[in-house]
Amino acid sequence: MTPLHRLAATIQSRKGADPENSWTAKLLSKGPEKCAEKFGEEAVEAIIEAVKGDRDRLTAEAADVLYHLLVMLAARDVTLDEVLAELARREGQSGLAEKAARG
Repeated sequence: MTPLHRLAATIQSRKGADPENSWTAKLLSKGPEKCAEKFGEEAVEAIIEAVKGDRDRLTAEAADVLYHLLVMLAARDVTLDEVLAELARREGQSGLAEKAARG
């Protein structure tokens, strides 16, 4: 099991947990909209570090982005495996062709 799969499983296990004892449970208890907002905040922070060129800070912020993406997905009952299956479906397809197919 990859670290990302372990993280997704941990996030899933926090659904319904006591928000006083778990940051993940606290985020999830606030609903999908708040989870999406937090993901957006973390994405912006990663963008800022990418622009600055600070590799260590970008690495840390990218980890935060992945965590908050998984929380946001869990809030909407989308699994990591579903996202990976979509990536596999797109594998070998031109990015330009895939984007055009979406309209």
